[in-house]
Amino acid sequence: MSNPQVETVTTGADKVKLAGAVLLLVAAIVAFYALSKQGPWVQWGALIALLVAAVAAFFTSESGKSLIAYGQDSMKEVGKVVWPTRKEAGQMTLYVFAFVVVMALFLWLTDKTLEWVLYDLVLGWKR
Repeated sequence: MSNPQVETVTTGADKVKLAGAVLLLVAAIVAFYALSKQGPWVQWGALIALLVAAVAAFFTSESGKSLIAYGQDSMKEVGKVVWPTRKEAGQMTLYVFAFVVVMALFLWLTDKTLEWVLYDLVLGWKR
């Protein structure tokens, strides 16, 4: 199966919206520091207002609309997932813990065996 190529057409108006969103973001940061002597309410109010405007400008562009569509599609896919029951999840957790314990014992025994073979038998370093 071949996947068709998806072409994104970016219009001039879309580029202006994205540029405006970036400028509003920069303006929010500049305003936050420029208004530091006006008090925290003005400083934070300007920051939040300009950030909200930047997000709104972004979401009116094609990129923003694509992001919203992606989020909606993701939520639909999450709804299709067959989640395990509480009992199944508990059983699988116990299986994982049991496997971890068995693997830890196996690795410990392997380490001790190799240590005994190398240090005691091969090199003759008795402890």
